[in-house]
Amino acid sequence: MARARYKHLVDTFAADIRAGTLSPGTRLPTHRQLAAEQGIALATASRVYAELEVMGLVSGEAGRGTFVRETALPLGHGIDQPATKEGMVDLNFNSPSLPEQTTALRNALRQLAASGDLEALLHYQPHAGRKHERAIVACHLECRGLSVDADQVLIVNGAQHGLATVVMSLLRPGDVVAADALIYPGFKVLADVHRLELAAIAFTQPGSEPGPDLDALEQLCQQRRVRAVYAMPTLHNPMGWVMSLAQRERLIAIAREHALLIIEDAAYAFLADNPPPPLAALAPDITVYVSGISKSIATGLRVGFIAAPSRWVAQLERTIRATIWNTPALMTAMACNWLEDGTITRLEEEKREDARARQKIAREVLKGLELVGHPAAYFIWLPLPEEVRADQVVMTLMRDNISVSTAEPFATTGHVPHALRLALGSVALDRLPAVLKTVRQAIEAYSY
Repeated sequence: MARARYKHLVDTFAADIRAGTLSPGTRLPTHRQLAAEQGIALATASRVYAELEVMGLVSGEAGRGTFVRETALPLGHGIDQPATKEGMVDLNFNSPSLPEQTTALRNALRQLAASGDLEALLHYQPHAGRKHERAIVACHLECRGLSVDADQVLIVNGAQHGLATVVMSLLRPGDVVAADALIYPGFKVLADVHRLELAAIAFTQPGSEPGPDLDALEQLCQQRRVRAVYAMPTLHNPMGWVMSLAQRERLIAIAREHALLIIEDAAYAFLADNPPPPLAALAPDITVYVSGISKSIATGLRVGFIAAPSRWVAQLERTIRATIWNTPALMTAMACNWLEDGTITRLEEEKREDARARQKIAREVLKGLELVGHPAAYFIWLPLPEEVRADQVVMTLMRDNISVSTAEPFATTGHVPHALRLALGSVALDRLPAVLKTVRQAIEAYSY
């Protein structure tokens, strides 16, 4: 009888939510109130809400209660796929493009077509890239503060493939990986696919130097058998912080004490002026460094690179063979030509200026709201006022043909903050103020 009662309540709530009788944002009775109203045990009431949460119909929030979710919101809150609806403004994904990039691409293709090396590019390449191309990337990394031999560099099909290669090569299902409470969603997907357990590292308290709470990491390593730590020390996505040298040295000390592999994601590092040395430069024997040119040049150029200790290169190379055999030779050749002739350096400088201009616009339009971010980042983190629910704001903006993401795809904790992550790099600069004004209006519509 108790089971039938419990199931009946779940079905009733679910039907009311799907029919719109219980609208998104509705606060449901507390567990105790539900138990008293329905004459059921407190444990049964908790079970009802737990099943509704698994169904994606409600969300339980510590200290606030249980709320009806916006069920029309797409899976992944828009972050799983770029906005594809005609006319949709994309504030989910960064695809920054400068006007002269198209001309540079045409010139690069002409140069490639005229090269005597073209025939060789039609055949299989070494799995980690040709030796002279690996040397070119190694030279590029030296400008980023990382000195490695060409033999330690592996060319991959974008930074996401680089992360996947590291995970598949050096970690095993069930391994515990420490990661910030909010991280790049692509790594969350990798962890899920490869059955890794992500253990969240809290952030430092307000008023402290921004970054991961390294005391919390230390405590986690004492309590759990942690295998690796995933870090974005330079231009963290989505928080925009740049860890100080002292923070990096402390993280490395913890990693050495507890025999952790460090996975350093440097996808956005090019945007930061004069950051401290990469973790891979400070701890080259335990760190694998992953980056690429998708963010600095164009998302369609799927060329990335890994720099790793020599003892792991063979394992990484084997995984490249198992996944893509080798990075597409034509794209790799073009990217290396741009690295050699200074095109990438020039474009990165121009994109830093472009990002600063966009940040300035965002801070002017959204003045008075809480903003978190780096002054040269292509994204900002926007915590919402206490009374505002992120899923409702996202749904309102979707109706206005603006696609944004909530915190859910970024969160590694059970508690997901009500916040938006706004990507600023895919909207034309002259349109950005109006788009952000619409975002502000959507937030203010739910404020009281």
